[in-house]
Amino acid sequence: MRLNKKTSPVLSDISMIVSNALAEDIGWGDITCAAVIDQDVIIQADIFAKEKNIVVCGLELIKEVFRQIDQKIKVKFNVSEGTYLNAKKLICTIIGPAGSILKGERTALNFLGRLSGIATKTRKISQLIKKYKAVILDTRKTTPGLRVLEKYAVKTGGGTNHRFGLFDQVLIKDNHIQILRNVSGCADLCDMIIQVREKTAKGVKIEIEVTSLAEFKDAMQGKPDIIMLDNMSIEQMKQAVNLRNKANKQILLEASGNVTEKTIKGIAACGVDFISLGALTHSVQCVDFSLKAS
Repeated sequence: MRLNKKTSPVLSDISMIVSNALAEDIGWGDITCAAVIDQDVIIQADIFAKEKNIVVCGLELIKEVFRQIDQKIKVKFNVSEGTYLNAKKLICTIIGPAGSILKGERTALNFLGRLSGIATKTRKISQLIKKYKAVILDTRKTTPGLRVLEKYAVKTGGGTNHRFGLFDQVLIKDNHIQILRNVSGCADLCDMIIQVREKTAKGVKIEIEVTSLAEFKDAMQGKPDIIMLDNMSIEQMKQAVNLRNKANKQILLEASGNVTEKTIKGIAACGVDFISLGALTHSVQCVDFSLKAS
């Protein structure tokens, strides 16, 4: 897994992530298989989805796990990446040495369950607001070391990636604002935006977080690319959208903070351009899959 030139996660080189995961699980060897199963025993094993209404994500991880463990193992997929399953179904069939397959079982299922959980959650959220223009965004609230995979899963589920890290977009948040006010005496958000723009490479998007309509009006004067409406009420967001539409439609608005499945329709109906949810990755429930040997 690596980033392309536009810093968008693409599935291409996942070997290091898989290698680390296998080392964590296998350590110096699978002592159970070594004691129970002869090395020359060949088996067939099937991975099944134990749940329905899910988005399958992480098939390349399954392939890479078993490739690294034993290249004698063959994997045949019964579904495609990103497939929505409305029934419990066979995901893939694996044929190879029994001990090798069992070594990779848990790591493969962990990747598949985690990424499918994220993709499924993203699809569900996206479907709730499909009639509105708002785009679902992820955040940086990801598992350390797995961000590229988790953001890939968001895209697989129909969401859009926010900035990948600290390097690809300016986002002036509450702590930045407080430090600037304390150190430089810069009180106006408009002035902050202007200062940041002078020090930022051309073409890099600038976003600023606001928590009130007063801050919103101030920030608009600096003409940032995006204004994040943090924990604002529905009424405040509606007012912000109306003010933006009258003053400068080029500025995009992102709603953020305590977004839930119950509140997201109302937020989208306000007319914001983006809705960001940390819950897509930081508290998602994994999808349950099972590997059965035959």
